[in-house]
Amino acid sequence: MPTLKEKANTLSITEVSKLCQLPVSTLRYYDNQGLIPGLRRTDQGVREFDQRNIDAVRIIECLKNSGMSITDIRTFMTWCVEGDSTLPQRLEMFKKQREAVLQQIALLEQTLETIDQKCEYYTLAVKDGTEKKVMAKYHPEY
Repeated sequence: MPTLKEKANTLSITEVSKLCQLPVSTLRYYDNQGLIPGLRRTDQGVREFDQRNIDAVRIIECLKNSGMSITDIRTFMTWCVEGDSTLPQRLEMFKKQREAVLQQIALLEQTLETIDQKCEYYTLAVKDGTEKKVMAKYHPEY
């Protein structure tokens, strides 16, 4: 795959798709939603991604993976374009998102604990060939 230096400091949408492991349709969607500031197009309408655009795609993916809405991601990207005057808002947004991610992690840890217990339960049941013994051990009230 060409690097930015090899191609006049830009990559095509297909190259960025491979680099970021995202479908081309996702990159088009991000562009159509106005999430990639400064994305240039050739006279033929072909998108040309520079390093800043690629960095923006990576931040968009990070925020999306953290559960942030497209509306809030758009707000963040707009603040980035607006410059240093929005630094406090961006910091606050990331602090709130960090808290949301910590809550998601706590919930996932609880979920994993339940899954681990069920794996142990069914491992014993498979070994015994029945749930009867395991049920008596784990759920004596039944």
